[in-house]
Amino acid sequence: MSYHNPPTPPRKSATFDDASLAEIRRAAATGIYDIRGGGTKRHVPHFDDLLFLGASMSRYPLEGYRERCDTSVTLGTRFARKPIELKIPVTIAGMSFGALSGPAKEALGRGATIAGTSTTTGDGGMTDEERGHSELLVYQYLPSRYGMNPVDLRRCDAIEIVVGQGAKPGGGGMLLGQKISDRVAEMRTLPKGIDQRSACRHPDWTGPDDLEIKILELREITDWEKPIYIKVGGSRPYYDTALAVKAGADVVVLDGMQGGTAASQDVFIEHVGLPTLACIRPAVKALQDLGMHRKVQLIVSGGIRNGADVAKALALGADAVSVGTAALVALGDNDPKWEAEYNALGTTAGAYDDWHEGKDPAGITTQDPALASRLDPVAAGRRLANYLKVITLEAQTIARACGHNDLHNLEPEDLVALTIEAAAMAEVPLAGTTWIPGKTGL
Repeated sequence: MSYHNPPTPPRKSATFDDASLAEIRRAAATGIYDIRGGGTKRHVPHFDDLLFLGASMSRYPLEGYRERCDTSVTLGTRFARKPIELKIPVTIAGMSFGALSGPAKEALGRGATIAGTSTTTGDGGMTDEERGHSELLVYQYLPSRYGMNPVDLRRCDAIEIVVGQGAKPGGGGMLLGQKISDRVAEMRTLPKGIDQRSACRHPDWTGPDDLEIKILELREITDWEKPIYIKVGGSRPYYDTALAVKAGADVVVLDGMQGGTAASQDVFIEHVGLPTLACIRPAVKALQDLGMHRKVQLIVSGGIRNGADVAKALALGADAVSVGTAALVALGDNDPKWEAEYNALGTTAGAYDDWHEGKDPAGITTQDPALASRLDPVAAGRRLANYLKVITLEAQTIARACGHNDLHNLEPEDLVALTIEAAAMAEVPLAGTTWIPGKTGL
């Protein structure tokens, strides 16, 4: 009798997995790099790796909805004559007209206004829909200078100088030709239907010293009324925050790599930048070292989804957060009800690959008039306001459970980490220990 060992099943390579092999084949067939929208799809340490320590014996919790928990925040208190006062510490991130449809921009303004917060123009200039329906509007001033003019600088409520974006720090924006309609082309002074790539740095300065001059110019144009934000991609958060403060910023916006983008190289989205969780503590330390924490406000963005994320970012030292992808989902983007049409595009609801193509069935990331007309900006604005209300309530619930009567009283001592990586990045103890990797002994 002979015995035969069963055949060993074939094993696929962990390095050359299916996605890597597919990309090699795609690159070999086309000779061009892959461009897509959305944000990083790889797993990185994030807010889910942190837990709150609710009050029990050593802390005194606040009672449900009967005891007050404040949520308001004021941005731009350092130099601006007219700081922005928000009812909630959640703002809408910059997403351009061009990347988004006109009805989508209107819906963002409507929702933010109902919720008592601000929205942001993004690249490409200011639309009447957005200004007309946004009680508080932040005007982005980008390297491209698309649509930039002194009139709109004076019409806005704050100015955000964009130095970098979390999805692509060190890189410029992209807008494919199929999304450059007559109106987009006119606003950006571009030829219709031709792919465009924004500059990766501002044309009139090469470093922080020039940035200080630019900030002063903007203050003079706006009679020192408007808060000046500096937005940086999460890459070198300590030094970038410190330099922004030294250049005269009122607010620093720090965008981690989980932030989305309308279009960029896939290799950029997945391999450049730092996780949002790794950015916050170095930025806070820079503000503390300069004696400017809470004097210069810190807004954190990149992967904020729910009230727990909001509360964790504030506990780590942020003054507010900004949402982009979540806001679009709240409007109705990537809704499973459009699944058949997403499938026809070669994607699926929730993949976010379609943003750059301009064929969004939900009518949000498109310039196609027929598709854009599918979005009711009034109803979509209400959905966004509902979402902002819910995540604020969630954050308040957590703050009360930790014994705080203001979201901004949350602190690192309220947190522990589930993984060594998250403990090191957030500089909070590993759960069940007093150990902070790199900070304390075992």
